[in-house]
Amino acid sequence: MAGVLLGVAFVRVEGRRADPMLPPAIFRIRLFSAINAVTVCVYAAFSGFFFLAVLQLQVVAGYSALQAGVALLPTTVLMLLLSARSGELGQRIGPRIPLTVGPVLCAAGMLLMIRVGPGASYVADVLPALVVLGMGMVTLVAPLTSTVLASVDVDRAGLASGINNAAARAAGLIAVAALPLLAGMGPEAYRSADQFAATFRRAMPLCAAVLLVGALIAWLTVRPAPRPATPPTKEPCHPECTYHCGVASPPLDPGDTPHQPPPTSTPPPTGGDGPEGPGVWT
Repeated sequence: MAGVLLGVAFVRVEGRRADPMLPPAIFRIRLFSAINAVTVCVYAAFSGFFFLAVLQLQVVAGYSALQAGVALLPTTVLMLLLSARSGELGQRIGPRIPLTVGPVLCAAGMLLMIRVGPGASYVADVLPALVVLGMGMVTLVAPLTSTVLASVDVDRAGLASGINNAAARAAGLIAVAALPLLAGMGPEAYRSADQFAATFRRAMPLCAAVLLVGALIAWLTVRPAPRPATPPTKEPCHPECTYHCGVASPPLDPGDTPHQPPPTSTPPPTGGDGPEGPGVWT
């Protein structure tokens, strides 16, 4: 409750300031607001899944805490190996398809985890679900970050990144707190394999449904926006890298067109008063 009240107070104060730290006008950008909504859905589902999956492997499948943590590593390995290629593909085909297909794959992976029960085989039951989930994360995460930054001016890229990260963290915190309650987890579920397995079976469809909502938002709102032609005398801002890697900072201005040198057919004047002052021409 205190957090909600502080959030409302923050919005009111920022709305009255002449130079706010968080300009409310940024949320009037349709694509920016839509991608942040997708971010909330995606990271709420991720946080809820990983929180309960670790416990499912320990309480129900009989893994130790270390074994449960190591068992989830395939998702991280896939991100490290393939996120760069995914970001490059997203720049070629646009973000709409990756931001739609990625959450669907993640939802499928979470539903596959329902098969994990007492005596489950890691290779036959756990690993396939994590591979499908990991491929969805690979498809989704890099284009998501790049699209958030591309939806605003370069001068506000840092602000956009901060808002997006805050949305993801807030969604994760709320999901971890709310998902066990929504799934009907009782106070003794952590001590009973049967009770916790029943809770997990109810929670995974909820996570999958939230991901599908994110996929629907992305499909309906993300469009390839035409970028304005670069003025011939203006040096465009280029991305720091040609593709996005999940473990590196995102490009500052994704999708810039290649730089074209200014025309040289007409040589500049060598004398007289130019626009920059006496005797100066650009």
